[in-house]
Amino acid sequence: MMLVALVGCQAVPQNQNTATPPATNLVVSQAQLDFGTVAVGSSKTLTDMVSNPTTSAITVTQASVSASGFEIGSPAFPVTLNPGANFTLRVTFRPAAPGAQTGIVSLLRQSSSSQSINTTLVASGMAVTPTAAGHLTASSSSLNFGNVQIGSTRSLSETVTNSGGMSVTISQATPSGTGVTMSGPSVPVTLNPGQTATLTVNFAPPTSGTLTGSLKLVSDADNPTLDIALSGVGVTSTGTPAVLAANPTSLSFGNVSAGSSKTLSQTLTNSGGSALTISQIAPSGTGFSFTGINPPVTLSAGQSFTFNVTFTPAAGGSVSGSLSITSDASNPNLDVPLSATGIAAGQLALTPTSLGFGNVTLGTSLAKTGTLTATGASVTVSSASVSSPEFALSGISLPLTIAAGNSAPFTVTFAPQASGTTSANLTFASNASTTPTVQSLSGSGTAPVAHSVALSWNASTSTNVVGYNVYRGTVSGGPYAQINSALDASTNDTDTTVQSGYTYFYVVTAVDSNGSESVFSSQVQAAIP
Repeated sequence: MMLVALVGCQAVPQNQNTATPPATNLVVSQAQLDFGTVAVGSSKTLTDMVSNPTTSAITVTQASVSASGFEIGSPAFPVTLNPGANFTLRVTFRPAAPGAQTGIVSLLRQSSSSQSINTTLVASGMAVTPTAAGHLTASSSSLNFGNVQIGSTRSLSETVTNSGGMSVTISQATPSGTGVTMSGPSVPVTLNPGQTATLTVNFAPPTSGTLTGSLKLVSDADNPTLDIALSGVGVTSTGTPAVLAANPTSLSFGNVSAGSSKTLSQTLTNSGGSALTISQIAPSGTGFSFTGINPPVTLSAGQSFTFNVTFTPAAGGSVSGSLSITSDASNPNLDVPLSATGIAAGQLALTPTSLGFGNVTLGTSLAKTGTLTATGASVTVSSASVSSPEFALSGISLPLTIAAGNSAPFTVTFAPQASGTTSANLTFASNASTTPTVQSLSGSGTAPVAHSVALSWNASTSTNVVGYNVYRGTVSGGPYAQINSALDASTNDTDTTVQSGYTYFYVVTAVDSNGSESVFSSQVQAAIP
């Protein structure tokens, strides 16, 4: 903020032996001058009234400003104010750099003791870059009236917006071109930042031929001249008049959940005998929009055009509106009624809200199930993500729509890749009011425990035995597979290749020096923890 201080001097009566009592300070009508937003390179001037409420004349010798962005414009100092008199102080804010600026304006006068006496006020302003200044934009850079029959009039709307950071005053709005007129707000008109004004441009061709014109807007924006091109064709009526028909004649979207959308097709047909041009389509009613057509669109006799109309409710409740279609047909204004009901978004519940997998041995995995349930209204689950690669989602195909009151199961598998505890989130994205829906996951990877089976057997009573073979199977009674790579000369062996959770079945054979092998011994069983 900026303070402005006024300093005045009080005249001291001559030929008096006693000192004049100190005079009362000057009075300003505004203790603070707020310049608002001013673009760098431009300026803004405000005024303040300075009065002398004392019974003596006061001479203001000078005015000073404590901030460089502010200037004193008038009056010229010194200025003498008689009792009850006043003058207008003009202060200008002319910023050289962006940013908030504050200063003090001081008015100086001299007392009888030659000491300065100040009267002050605060001045403040926000300097912005020129791009933050006022700027005019048009909803369309050109307006095409299409074919307009001589003797008829076609009107198009143009919306002008102040997209800058300062107010803009449009001082002139001048249409050009034969048969072109304009209606709307009278100029000058001032638009604050973000404010709009709608102008209506009319084309009434007096003769056949092509229109080439413009709508010129002159303002104090940083783009002082804005030209909107105008085009069209004046035509002589021939043959059967063009008629624009809609199929269907109305669109009903039914119930649509908030946060989702529903799209219907709309077809426009020229059922007349001459060409027509659709110049404008405007939806009304909260949540309605259209895609697939960009006017102007010309339809020859019998030609049709199909596009989409979408309803996207923001909240629950019945909504009605219309699709207003403007053309140069014999029925220039065609309305297609629109109706729909927005229903409150459903909720998505997740059971359980967390899954704990406990300890899982490295190299193995453990699967658990969960359930998604929709309540209130149907819910469409669009995607899911897991924040750790050690957890995997399966058993559900997305996107998936779950009807109100129904559920969908899914599976989460934990396959630890390293020892230690792992935490993650499984996140479901949907159109539910509770999106995203998150399930917490946790599990610990543990190193596998080394297990072994110690085997021993009685020596064979046969002669000429040189060793033994050990066989193992996973089913009682076999089949068996040999696990020793060479003959065991002793009557014991150790199997170190067993896995946790399995049960194994073992048999032994004796082998003589001729390589002959005996039948299997009796079977023994070993269950691995």
